[in-house]
Amino acid sequence: MKKMHYQFVLLLCLLTQQLQSHNLFGNAKEPHELITEMAIELHQLKEQHQNRYWEFNHQLAIISKNLVAETNLERKMELLIKKDAIREQLSLLKNETNNEISKIRYLKGLQIIKILYEKVLGLDHHFASVRTLNEINKIANPNQYPEYSKLKEVVNAKKDKKTSLDLTAVLGTNPIVSVVETFTNMITSTLTKSEKEKGIADVECILDFTLRMQNDLNTIYFETAFLQTSNDKIKQEIELLFKDYTKPIGYTASLDNCRTNDDWESITQKMEDYLSKMKSTTGNAQYKMQVNIEFPIDRLLQFIAQYNNFIDQGGKFYEKFKIILNSYENEKQCETKLPLEYKKLKSDIEVAINKFNVAYKPVEVNGTKMKEILYGLNEFD
Repeated sequence: MKKMHYQFVLLLCLLTQQLQSHNLFGNAKEPHELITEMAIELHQLKEQHQNRYWEFNHQLAIISKNLVAETNLERKMELLIKKDAIREQLSLLKNETNNEISKIRYLKGLQIIKILYEKVLGLDHHFASVRTLNEINKIANPNQYPEYSKLKEVVNAKKDKKTSLDLTAVLGTNPIVSVVETFTNMITSTLTKSEKEKGIADVECILDFTLRMQNDLNTIYFETAFLQTSNDKIKQEIELLFKDYTKPIGYTASLDNCRTNDDWESITQKMEDYLSKMKSTTGNAQYKMQVNIEFPIDRLLQFIAQYNNFIDQGGKFYEKFKIILNSYENEKQCETKLPLEYKKLKSDIEVAINKFNVAYKPVEVNGTKMKEILYGLNEFD
């Protein structure tokens, strides 16, 4: 009685473990962890079926040996019938194995798509919250600083009307032209030497920072915009991948709708129905059904490679931004005069680098793990 109770508890534990391993909901694991899990499950499946394969092949070997030695025609017929029956069992086992492999790979692949989509959406939110062109312009344009605006007012009040320059509304917003105008007018103005020196001292750090860093700050903005555009393409690719991935099992909702409505359970049910139908199908029809759910795995690998390249590229871009922002050589002398937006931008870059290295890190798929995903376990020793 105790033995039966123990067996029941063991069976219940195994079933619970299987259900948890194929759970699509609330999974906080990383893709590379899911890939490792899949490799383990495929290996366990191999171990479970290997003894059955060995037993069938062993029986076939014995029957073949007995057929050679057997002289009685009736006994030969019995052995041939038994041999055919074992071959049929062996064929059924192969189909069962292939179905289980397809199920494991398909479910894990779907979990990976779900997690990567969350990462892509996180990146989308990140790029939407970074410095805008307007904010970059505030940092890089001296006309946006009150100290410089005050100097221009002082110079305009004391400038020589005959020799001074008056810029148009367009040229007046150009940082370099504006600085040239202000200092040209200052030279010919009625300001005293001490007033000129004080005026220059008040804005020297602002002018030094903006004129040195203007091109670099614009580079950061435009390259960030490029990364955001690239992320939009990645988002479109994973949405298309999901469509191709779920099409064979008859699921038609988009990835965004599936996520919004938390409809992962429907996909699981449709997959179970599809596998049940595939199990009862034979011949070319069964083979075609299996190919239809195996092919998306290759598409998933292609997307993972694309995602990894983008994350590597993004990390390198932000490392470059960090170097750019740290390259201002007079930062210590002008620390009290530098805008808060500049310090905030440096902080944002540090956060972004950490995200690319940790939260959005490349999916580790290579070597043996890649073979497991791409080919499954098609042969048994």
